[in-house]
Amino acid sequence: MSIRILIVDDATFMRMMIKNIVTKLGYEVVGEAENGKQAAELYSELKPDLVTMDITMPEMDGIEGVKAIKRIDPNAKIVMCSAMGQQSMVMEAIQSGAMDFIVKPFKQDRIAQAIERVMNR
Repeated sequence: MSIRILIVDDATFMRMMIKNIVTKLGYEVVGEAENGKQAAELYSELKPDLVTMDITMPEMDGIEGVKAIKRIDPNAKIVMCSAMGQQSMVMEAIQSGAMDFIVKPFKQDRIAQAIERVMNR
């Protein structure tokens, strides 16, 4: 069975980039969201196996998004996506329940590694 992924990023081209990489790796993208609020709503509806979550987004950022999803499902598997220089936010995201993080610009092998690591926990 394929791993089902929800991609969360406010930038359309970033979502497309991640989507291209994860589908190439053989995973299924079940949904996309532009912010943490949408992510939590879609998480309830789609029940994905894994979420990739951007940190900096309008309306509800990734850290709040992680907390919202963890309230819905304490076992949710979330990988944060951040730009360079957001280390303190990455630490906060991990304390909030994210299980790994990948730094932009994305590299296919790093995404594969993060997904495998999180799914095998």
